[in-house]
Amino acid sequence: MRLDRVDFGDRRPGPTMPPNRTRPTTEDLVLEVRHDLKHNSPLGEFGAAAIQRELIAREQEVIPSVRTIGRILERRGALEGKYRIRRPAPPRGWYLPDLAASQAELDSFDFIEDLLIEKGPLVHILTAISIHGALTSAWPFPGSPRASWTLKRILEHWTQIGLPTYAQFDNATRFQGPHQYPDAIGRIIRACLQLGVIPVFAPPRETGFQASIESFNSRWRKSVWNRFHHTSFDALLSRSEQFIAAHRAKNSQRIGQAPDRRPFPQTWEFHLRAPLSGRIIYLRRSNEKGCVHVLGHSFLAQKTWPHRLVRCEVLLDQDCIQIFGLRRRQPTSQPLLNQVPYHFPNKPPSR
Repeated sequence: MRLDRVDFGDRRPGPTMPPNRTRPTTEDLVLEVRHDLKHNSPLGEFGAAAIQRELIAREQEVIPSVRTIGRILERRGALEGKYRIRRPAPPRGWYLPDLAASQAELDSFDFIEDLLIEKGPLVHILTAISIHGALTSAWPFPGSPRASWTLKRILEHWTQIGLPTYAQFDNATRFQGPHQYPDAIGRIIRACLQLGVIPVFAPPRETGFQASIESFNSRWRKSVWNRFHHTSFDALLSRSEQFIAAHRAKNSQRIGQAPDRRPFPQTWEFHLRAPLSGRIIYLRRSNEKGCVHVLGHSFLAQKTWPHRLVRCEVLLDQDCIQIFGLRRRQPTSQPLLNQVPYHFPNKPPSR
């Protein structure tokens, strides 16, 4: 039959094989070389890079790239390793049920430390961001700030925008209090408890819990500190205020959709020696014995829960500590592991 009389209507347009597709003969050769290297190579290497080296040594006409060889091995089922399963990230604030359900708001505070202005002071910046509304603030300070200055800035911040349900900090002494004494509670914790704000302390050396504030710190450094040359502290302060105003304007819709805040009480006064009442939360990881270290004491979470995340809730009014298990894979499953008695002693407040 003549070629011009053949009906090609049932055929797909274009060539039978895409021009960028590796030919089956080349794929077969890659598998053959891999089998040979696996059993006979003196080095014992039979990965994609080793296969490419062997093809070059054999002076083959077609030499696929390392990535192409890797895709060939994957497509032909020749890979022996197991793939890492990437599970979806848990929701914001997954370690606190009402926060994850967007029924509460959390303000996270942190410091950017040791920024040196040319011919000027060493600057520290207190930063803040809300987890749902992304409501930010930054307060530069010339020198090393004390806990009293930090508390004053936090109270001014809450006076303007209202009180959140939670306030999260790292484990620095300016936030938590001195670490060399047991049962040490600093003035920032005491102020939070008196205002009905639950202080939350992130676990040491753990990623994820401080991701929001760390990301904002990086953004502040990039947009304010690294972008401009600051000749004085006042110039830095002005640039920081402009950045915060622009950041809030950009996120105005998200701020408006965030959970409601309580108004700051107009007649409130901070009493350093007032009796403690309320709840303090410590996020921790248990040790090999299933114990956690909180307030200078070791408490048993559960022997079958070693090296795992827990949420320790210090209930000052009930004289006990409740320890809940945390799982990133199952963020809604937070079983009560143990409840241990704890009575905060009557001692002078930590400054």
